[in-house]
Amino acid sequence: MTEQKATNVHWHEGDITREHRGKLLGHKGATLWFTGLSGSGKSTIAVELEGVLYEMGVLSYRLDGDNVRMGINKNLGFSAEDRVENIRRIGEISKLYVDTGVILLSSFISPYRADREQVRKLHEEAGMDFIEVFVDCSLGAAESRDPKGLYKKARAGEIKNFTGIDDPYEAPNNPEIHLNSDKQSLAEEVALILNVLRERGIIDK
Repeated sequence: MTEQKATNVHWHEGDITREHRGKLLGHKGATLWFTGLSGSGKSTIAVELEGVLYEMGVLSYRLDGDNVRMGINKNLGFSAEDRVENIRRIGEISKLYVDTGVILLSSFISPYRADREQVRKLHEEAGMDFIEVFVDCSLGAAESRDPKGLYKKARAGEIKNFTGIDDPYEAPNNPEIHLNSDKQSLAEEVALILNVLRERGIIDK
């Protein structure tokens, strides 16, 4: 856990609560945390889901691994230590979105189970919904897609610390949603996620 370095700082509560913001938007905020191998379909599913939610009048926002690494996490690489810090920062950002009442779609390989559990803990301690979505896909299927050509580079030794090749991926033990992206259609995956959102009272549409 990262230490608090700043001293003499105090949390300042406002008058408008998370419940107020949820009432304004007409739905609750929540984090959907998409985890899986590179090429498993995390971003594809999140993009499709974002579009469906928009058509339903539900406000969501996507955080994507590459996008975040081009901004707030541009100073981080892919070592084990940097991966931990990458996910910690994203977890804190996710909480801010949920507090505004937005449904956050976080798409990150996030290969280490302990890091994902830490993000879950951050949400649970704040009384926020955290839904882990395991986008399960065989390494063979993910590598055959290889949309960015990363597996080819990793196999050639041009990329180090690549998840699934020379770095491990720790699959979730008990994800709230388990998708099989090499067996299910995109429509089936989105429908499953929407059903869980309804069951948990996050949306009622």
